[in-house]
Amino acid sequence: MEYSFDKVIDRRGSGCIKWDYNPEVLPMWVADMDFETPPFIMEALRRRLEHGIFGYTMVQPEYYEAIINWFGKRRGWSVDKSWIIYTTGVIPALSAVIKAFTSPGDKVLINTPSYNHFYSSIRNNGCEVAASPLRYSKEGDTLRYGIDWEDLDAKLADPKVKVFLFCNPQNPTGRIWNADELAKVGEICRRHGKPVISDEIHCEIEMPGYTFVPFASVNPENCACSVTLNSCSKSFNLAGLQIANIISPDEKWRKAIDRAINVNENCDVNPFGPVALQACYSDEGAAWLKEMCAYVHGNYKLLKETLAAELPGFTASELQGTYLAWVDCHRLINRGISSKEIEEQLKEVEKVWIMAGETYGDGNFIRINLAAPRSMFEEGLQRIISGLKRLAR
Repeated sequence: MEYSFDKVIDRRGSGCIKWDYNPEVLPMWVADMDFETPPFIMEALRRRLEHGIFGYTMVQPEYYEAIINWFGKRRGWSVDKSWIIYTTGVIPALSAVIKAFTSPGDKVLINTPSYNHFYSSIRNNGCEVAASPLRYSKEGDTLRYGIDWEDLDAKLADPKVKVFLFCNPQNPTGRIWNADELAKVGEICRRHGKPVISDEIHCEIEMPGYTFVPFASVNPENCACSVTLNSCSKSFNLAGLQIANIISPDEKWRKAIDRAINVNENCDVNPFGPVALQACYSDEGAAWLKEMCAYVHGNYKLLKETLAAELPGFTASELQGTYLAWVDCHRLINRGISSKEIEEQLKEVEKVWIMAGETYGDGNFIRINLAAPRSMFEEGLQRIISGLKRLAR
């Protein structure tokens, strides 16, 4: 079946954070797609809605079967039902896992730049952020990111570092780590006795020519030393339905995580989240994802072509996964214009909202959401280009 991603739906007035937080601007900031929810998910939710009662929810065996079959078939990853802990979202899951593995004053290691809630979740648990910056190189008109292996090894040797919080696919740089890289991360972490928390919320958003590999699927050793966080929420734009999973084969770890979830009172999910996940993790879901990713890649290509033609020197990172473009703005930064100032200027003058790289730990960049109907994306892109040109004069 072919799906249309060109349909524009007015989301203003729906209580949508993306559009109602500041209705005067075109929002290209938060990681929320503007594509219509596909019919197979709508039908599953409609059937549940028509039941007419929405009390406390007990997750059914079919929920676990959907997860096990999905990752087994698509990723070659054998997940046991007992490994799965469901919860309300990847951010609450992240907080619970940090709480389970650390005590206040400990350090949690991350690669930078990094998703902004990594910083807040670590600090909210009384811990310190330890950073291992990613390296990037320029290849033509594209930036490509990689891990600084020596630095990662040195940072993990710090006895105050208790866990490595890893992001795959990487937000905001768009890297999908390959199997060799994932195996090397696992080997280094095991050598230092540090568990890997692998945030894989963007796991189904892979651009043509790239394939996502779960950290725990690479080898038994990686599986044994890791906790995986994933959800259908980002790939199918269902964050409002609040469903996510924590997956680990270690029973002792799962008990500690389950305890932390209950301490945070994030143990109950709503009636619609499990139903939506089961609809997503299906053959129809796989077909929709393939078309959606190809469409997003079309927006990325348009961004790249427009930057090359109109703003040489403003280079985008190679997009392998996620629907988030990471754009180098050194030309403005070197003139004393911060990425936060770029964000505020574009919002105020061009009425388009992007995210400052400072939010993620690298103020030389901005982040742009690509997941919108083409006409909407083209309008936002022209506003961004106009604003960057204005600031570059």
